[in-house]
Amino acid sequence: MENLVEIRWHARGGQGAKTAAVIMAEAAAEAGKFVQGFPEYGPERMGAPIRAYNRVADTPIHLHCNIEAPGLVVVLDPTLVTNTDVVSGLPEDAALVVNTTESPAAIRRKLKLQGRRVFTVDASGIALDTIGRDIPNTPMMGALVKISGLLPYEEFLAATTQQLKKKFRADIVEKNLTAINRAYQEVIGE
Repeated sequence: MENLVEIRWHARGGQGAKTAAVIMAEAAAEAGKFVQGFPEYGPERMGAPIRAYNRVADTPIHLHCNIEAPGLVVVLDPTLVTNTDVVSGLPEDAALVVNTTESPAAIRRKLKLQGRRVFTVDASGIALDTIGRDIPNTPMMGALVKISGLLPYEEFLAATTQQLKKKFRADIVEKNLTAINRAYQEVIGE
């Protein structure tokens, strides 16, 4: 598959990882990419660790399995950094983006991580400021688009706006777009 990018999302039930994976898939499809966006289901409940996945490529995707060696890992809940193996299978040229107030260097030290690119953004703080609730999925999408270059930002915003409009009132859509823009601007890396 040409230019295949695989993304693994780590979150807790209720933080919007499944929704983020689906919206990212829809945005990539709107941009002419071949996509998959799916959660890993089990006996999870609100607050339990969950995973969601994306595959994005320029040609049809024929894989139908979980992602074991992602090029990008997105962590919505910072407690998962030390409670689960968020870097499992992460190749040397991969990137990790974590919702945290800590620096990328601090996350690297916590994980004893060599190589890879590490990014952080305070998605929870952004969500609280803009949306009024600690649901970090949309800010993390903005950070992901920034660090990955996966989609042109304006195309991503247009497609995401259309997806959000299907589910939310106009004021909620605007708050989420503000959160996305802030995270896009505020994500930092090393």
